[in-house]
Amino acid sequence: MTIPRRSWRGTGALVAAAVVGLTGGVISAGPAVAHTPTWAVTCSEVTVDLTNYTSDVPNTVTVSVDGKDLLPTETFGREFHKKLALPDHDKPVTVRLVVKDADGDGKHSIDQTKTGEVCEEEPTPPPSEPAPSKTPSTETPEPSATPSDEPSESAPAVPAPSPSSPDLAETGSSSTTPVIGGAAVAVLLAGGGILWAVRKRRTAQG
Repeated sequence: MTIPRRSWRGTGALVAAAVVGLTGGVISAGPAVAHTPTWAVTCSEVTVDLTNYTSDVPNTVTVSVDGKDLLPTETFGREFHKKLALPDHDKPVTVRLVVKDADGDGKHSIDQTKTGEVCEEEPTPPPSEPAPSKTPSTETPEPSATPSDEPSESAPAVPAPSPSSPDLAETGSSSTTPVIGGAAVAVLLAGGGILWAVRKRRTAQG
């Protein structure tokens, strides 16, 4: 069976219209799912990754912590990637991300908040004792004080002999022995002479 030429033309037009419709649907759906905003918050930093945005429009991104700008409003094109350090904090803080999509009606804009927790402090290890040194000491001992020839003031003095103490007994002859002997002889002679003179005087009187 032969299909008329007009039928071929009509069929071709229908196929072409269907292809165009599908292609248009894919193209129109593409931008709707292309935007990929991702971000994360830890106790110390904020990570922002924005991809597949429209490159020829002024998209903007802003990050704040407890109402204060951590990243002032910044313009970007197709992509935006940045890591921001959180300020020191001793209690949880609120981090806010605002992204404005300048393409079309801005339906891919986001305004989200996350909490930055307090970082846990690592325990401080106990101080380790220093290992004893094996190197021998090179210090020279200081010499002792030079001995003095003078007697020490703290040495006890030798006691002098007391004048009232009795003389030690003499064990030998003394130099005064001849003098004493001569005196005794003189006394005996004098006594004998006196006795002889008295006797002679009495004889003369008798």
